[in-house]
Amino acid sequence: MGPRSDLPEVPQWLSPLAEATHSGRFYEAISARSRYTTHPVSSAVLMLFAGNHLDDATVLLTHRNPSMRAHSGQVAFPGGRIDPEDETVVDAALREAREETGIDPRGVDIVGVLDGVAVRSAAQAVAPVVGFWRQRSPYGVVSPAEADDVFEAPIAELVAPENRLCVGHKGWQGPAFRHRGYVIWGFTGGLLDAALRSSGWLEPLPLGEPEPLFEVLRASRNGERTDLD
Repeated sequence: MGPRSDLPEVPQWLSPLAEATHSGRFYEAISARSRYTTHPVSSAVLMLFAGNHLDDATVLLTHRNPSMRAHSGQVAFPGGRIDPEDETVVDAALREAREETGIDPRGVDIVGVLDGVAVRSAAQAVAPVVGFWRQRSPYGVVSPAEADDVFEAPIAELVAPENRLCVGHKGWQGPAFRHRGYVIWGFTGGLLDAALRSSGWLEPLPLGEPEPLFEVLRASRNGERTDLD
């Protein structure tokens, strides 16, 4: 496929992800069970990439407070429910990112928006919004009761073989990443894996038995409940 004139202007290193987003290759790389969902899109997340080169590229992530009722202790992209005042899913993703991390949305260029992706634990779909952090702004914990950590994960560390794994529980299995003692899995891990693979930055995990999810989580700093089976 040759260069596409309708792709947004992004740094050269980010071009593979932009092309994968607009061609549909990113969406097709997501687990088939999560694609083409009939659930309504009620939330949006911001997949915010930054950097001058692939070697120093990062993605912005949050850690949800373990005391929260939903998805407690999980590592997640900034995001949340679409409010009535949000005209588009992009508006929702940028607003939620500002509220959760303090970033200035004016420094974010939108690369593209994916169709809704189903969340296994809820009858809803989430719209992933891919962004490039053109002009960085200060960020950090804004509401500790919601997100008690905000950080940039280097792409080079995420794709390193020693930081990748497959986890499973009761017939489900999916890709995961280790970073700073956290385990990035589930919806976020699947999206991140699809983004990196469809961009050519990541090889598929070799086939094999997945590691038991609860054992992996107990050894992490996520703080997720593992006493529910």
